[in-house]
Amino acid sequence: MRLLSKLIVFVWLVIGFLIIYFLESVWFNKDRTAPKLFRNIISVNLNRERSVQKYSVDLSSTQYRTIEKERSFTASSPSNDFKGNLRDKISVALAVVACGDRLHETLVMIKSAILFSNNVKLQVIVIADIPLIKGFDEKLSEWRSIVNNSFDYQIKPVAFPENGKEEWRKLFKPCAAQRLFLPGLLKELDSVLYVDTDTLFLGPLEEVWLHFSRMNSSQMAALAPEHEDPNTGWYNRFARHPYYGELGVNSGVMLMNLTRMRDFGWEKYLAPIYKEFKLKITWGDQDIINIIFHYHPERLYVYSCRYNYRSDHCMYMSVCEDANKHGVAVIHGSRSTFHGDKQPAFKTIYSCMEEYQLGSDPYSNLLLTMENGLDQTSHTNCGKVRHVLTKNLHKYISVKEPFR
Repeated sequence: MRLLSKLIVFVWLVIGFLIIYFLESVWFNKDRTAPKLFRNIISVNLNRERSVQKYSVDLSSTQYRTIEKERSFTASSPSNDFKGNLRDKISVALAVVACGDRLHETLVMIKSAILFSNNVKLQVIVIADIPLIKGFDEKLSEWRSIVNNSFDYQIKPVAFPENGKEEWRKLFKPCAAQRLFLPGLLKELDSVLYVDTDTLFLGPLEEVWLHFSRMNSSQMAALAPEHEDPNTGWYNRFARHPYYGELGVNSGVMLMNLTRMRDFGWEKYLAPIYKEFKLKITWGDQDIINIIFHYHPERLYVYSCRYNYRSDHCMYMSVCEDANKHGVAVIHGSRSTFHGDKQPAFKTIYSCMEEYQLGSDPYSNLLLTMENGLDQTSHTNCGKVRHVLTKNLHKYISVKEPFR
């Protein structure tokens, strides 16, 4: 009886083994490149999990969730890392103003935007001095051919209102006040992401752009706070004019719903505010923006410091909690931190992006180079949190394959 029981168990084991072998050899090996049965099941699950992590951001947009869901089914192969389907892509209009000696710095910023534009239809709008237009056109045309015409661009000459033209032009920095007049200058556009020339993208543009979908119907612009800590804040300690909220806002990275700004009558506020506060403002157009939103706070959406990360966030201590958690999305080299020696971590990031060649492997030619350089800045306070500066890059730069 015992012998019969053992025989039955043995027979069932043999049958089970034959079933597994049959499934593996006949069904799964129709594709000769397919992995083994159990490894295949595990691999698919892991890849889908990694895909969800790779495209996960702190946004709740329905559009983004749809894109993420579709990618979770197509990103099981490393060759699909960070390559969106054309039908998934959203349109992003990136605007920048460049005058004087800002040609090269602006091009480095645009290069970073192109690098992280795989999942968007990117339109670059450059508003520049006449002498700079040819230089922009030549380089952007060259880059467009390198990346298979994956972005469009247009270049417009600087244009201020005739009344007070020279005064507006010289306000704070050359042409910086041009951003105040974008609603009238870009009448064909509904919305733009405006950035200063001294900014760099360290992640996908849609991370910033999709905050449009989180605005309510009254809000017409999005900005990050000027400071996180009242003890080091500028506006709350020194400003002689009204400003937004407790610490003011920084205008270096600004989402602008131009349609709503035009409906609001944005430009009609500019001259009266400048006339009243011209002797009291320090930061030019940024102060005017702060004054407008002081009186109309319901019109402003405030996003976190990770979308406008400056040396103020790490020079004393690390105060941008959202960047500490999720990494820096946009870094802003205000006060010449990209070029001077006071903040070597910021200078390193800029130098690495400056040297990076579009079309080459961003993992070895950008990320690894950047991390090696940042290791040399560990004696500085910003260098001590260098992992925060590259955390976002790690999410989107794959060791397997370059973006382009």
